[in-house]
Amino acid sequence: MEIQLLSKHGLSLRRIAAEVGCAVNTVRRHLALEAVPKYERKIKRVSKLAPYEHYLRERQTAAQPNWIPASVLHREIVERGYQGGLSQLRAFMRSLRPALPVEPEVRFETAMGEQLQVDWVEFRKGRAP
Repeated sequence: MEIQLLSKHGLSLRRIAAEVGCAVNTVRRHLALEAVPKYERKIKRVSKLAPYEHYLRERQTAAQPNWIPASVLHREIVERGYQGGLSQLRAFMRSLRPALPVEPEVRFETAMGEQLQVDWVEFRKGRAP
């Protein structure tokens, strides 16, 4: 967008490149485009873990309230033909783990004059603290 504005003011390609902080060929490419470039996400591939996700969900629900470690499940699905890595399995297992309930904050309050609070500060002098 900025490149198109600068080119309308009659600046040279080199001057635009210096202003924007990119190469001259990048300026040429952007000026040749009819629309503003837009990032488009690649189509998401099916992971190696996809055929085993149902099995993993069943295993975890059967083990509740306990949690089966990813390394144990990795051994099980490798026996079933899984060829992916452990890190991909761990990332999937994190999505299955239920969020821990937030414990309410317990406030401790005393009457005025019953308790004293002191913040300790240490000043250092020279090389010896």
